[in-house]
Amino acid sequence: MSSQGHLFYRLAPFIREYMYRKRWDTLREAQVEACRVLLDTSHHLLIASGTASGKTEAAFFPALTGLYEAPSSSVGILYIGPLKALINDQFERIQELLREGEVPVWHWHGDVSQEEKTKLMQNPSGVLQITPESLEGLLMNRPNAIPALFHDLRYVIIDEVHAFMGADRGIQVLSQLTRIERMAACTPRRIGLSATLKDYDTAAGWLAAGTKELAEVVSPPGSRRLRISVEHFSFPDARDEKKAEQREHAEKAYYDYMYDTTRRHKALIFTNSRSDAELTTLEMRGVAAKRQEPDVFHVHHGSISSMLREEAEAALRSGPGPAVAAATLTLELGIDLGELERVVQLGAPYSCSSFVQRLGRSGRRGQASEMLFLCPEEEDETAQLPARMPWMLLRAIAVIELYVHERWVEPLTLRQKPVGLLYHQTMSILKSMGEAEPAELAKAVLTLPVFRGFTAAEYRDFLNYLLQTDHIQRTDEGPLIIGLTGERIVNHFRFYAVFKDDEEHVVYNGSEEIGSITTVPPPGYCFSLAGKLWKVEEVDPRHKALYVKSSKGKVDTLWLGAGGDIHTRVVRKMRQVLDDSTLYPYLAPGAVQRLERARRLARESGLLNSTVIPAGGDSMFVLPWAGSKPFRTLERLLKHNLAGAHSLRSIVPMEPYYMVVAGKTTPEQLMDAIAGELDECLVAGPESLLDPKEAPYLGKYDEFVKPDLLRTAFAVDGLDLEGLSDALRGLKDH
Repeated sequence: MSSQGHLFYRLAPFIREYMYRKRWDTLREAQVEACRVLLDTSHHLLIASGTASGKTEAAFFPALTGLYEAPSSSVGILYIGPLKALINDQFERIQELLREGEVPVWHWHGDVSQEEKTKLMQNPSGVLQITPESLEGLLMNRPNAIPALFHDLRYVIIDEVHAFMGADRGIQVLSQLTRIERMAACTPRRIGLSATLKDYDTAAGWLAAGTKELAEVVSPPGSRRLRISVEHFSFPDARDEKKAEQREHAEKAYYDYMYDTTRRHKALIFTNSRSDAELTTLEMRGVAAKRQEPDVFHVHHGSISSMLREEAEAALRSGPGPAVAAATLTLELGIDLGELERVVQLGAPYSCSSFVQRLGRSGRRGQASEMLFLCPEEEDETAQLPARMPWMLLRAIAVIELYVHERWVEPLTLRQKPVGLLYHQTMSILKSMGEAEPAELAKAVLTLPVFRGFTAAEYRDFLNYLLQTDHIQRTDEGPLIIGLTGERIVNHFRFYAVFKDDEEHVVYNGSEEIGSITTVPPPGYCFSLAGKLWKVEEVDPRHKALYVKSSKGKVDTLWLGAGGDIHTRVVRKMRQVLDDSTLYPYLAPGAVQRLERARRLARESGLLNSTVIPAGGDSMFVLPWAGSKPFRTLERLLKHNLAGAHSLRSIVPMEPYYMVVAGKTTPEQLMDAIAGELDECLVAGPESLLDPKEAPYLGKYDEFVKPDLLRTAFAVDGLDLEGLSDALRGLKDH
């Protein structure tokens, strides 16, 4: 019997039956390797393989086989997903898999009924699917239920693991897993799933953090066929009234192109913001109305009601005809959308990781992955030199080149001093315990693997500051409890989340919930949501609600938001694209022409000759060709350390590409000053870039932390002197 056949018969009978029903004649490579690790070793497992490669089944087949052969006396498999929508999607898939297995599946998040949650509490068993935020609520508010829920927990599956690692939610998840192991006296194995990882050693170390077992990596070689196209659209400057008609024609050509490219397909249009997703859907519906053609357009992002999001998912997955959804990262993660025919990216992703994830949404079931980039950018011949560069087009090409030809994806960066998370987990653990002696609390928190960068002395100062600010109190008997100020924070439902979330108002059309917005217009004003226009009839500030009616008015942006961070490698690749004469076969005619104009301008202007170039008068352009973090470090070095000594009257960053600096100095003098000051800062340390009383925030709960500790944390996690030095040295070598 072949090894495949041998493995097949080791799986639980209901899993073999499931494979028969699906007409799968073989196990995929990731599934074979996962079975080997989970059935024959005691190691943790990281499965890094492309979208639609069977990762979910690779994790669940062997784990469920173990539960089938020896049923757990509590929840046996804990599945942690980054989005409620992903959990709902996997819930449906796993229910089908378990139909014959008699292994119950539960899910737990804000949209699940209390009745369902009570049933789980009364009969902890099978598979529990949950978000980190709901898990935090469980650990804080129902600590006495944790042993019964998890004492026989065998496996923890973390889906879309790259969405957690390097982010605050990842620190939260690792803390939660250690807390569960301690509270329930269990030692589950961990399984991480991802489609975009390349830095396997860091990822495996992250997954196994705080445990005695190693994490094995399963990563079958990919042979994905790609079809990529990039087109560029130039819009005249919106402020030039003489060119208003030209701009109108350019915008019409852009939206017509997007409409004709998608309207007959099952297609996803990825945008980099919720506002862009809204505007795109509104414009596509406008084109359909003018042409008297069916409206097949949907919008999908985190501020749309769950009902409307599910409608969009259903139309893409199983609807009878064409369906197009404009979406943010809510559809970047692994919700199964079936046979998607086309993926369109508006603008360029900020990272290779995001590109790979979005690319993987098409080309399922052995087809080629197809992705069309549309890069709309303003082009003003009278603008300052760097502003005339097509930065979006250059970023799109750089991301494609780095991944397709070098298979490069951003490495993981782990926070050394996550002070906001230190506050969050301290308060969560204290709430869970009820009270604790200072030494007892310090031991509970500082032994979590994510907080090993903090010393006992730092934590003692941290607790004393919380006592002074009434976040915690000392009882007459001596133990610590949560103080009155802390109660207001910890008892609010927003405390469960460690990511920043703007307070939103829920929008209703009659009794139907449409979604939510963060910027609230006054009554009588119009805005767009769910790809439609609405007029505000009433604002209810007490219940944070907005009542609206359908409208044909103007459009406004109603969410605050910034772009993502860019890695130095991407920015350096953009420079190389500008400096080269390489012809890229995937560029459409408009993109070819725009790149050629940019290359000619770069050559003629000397844009690439130096880091600091004259800009006329007493102004200069500074182009460090460095990623977001080194760029912000240079901005701080200029403003904090050099502005006074060199009479720099203004420093305007156009992150992360260039700065406009004005002052009584020459480009050569400024370049020498930057190099000299950078050398001194590398010796003195990053805190030399901070004022003595300055304590900048990096995360949601930083405001509650002692300023001295905040300064230390910002110096190590918010600045990158070495990265800036490497970037500038690389330019000099060039």
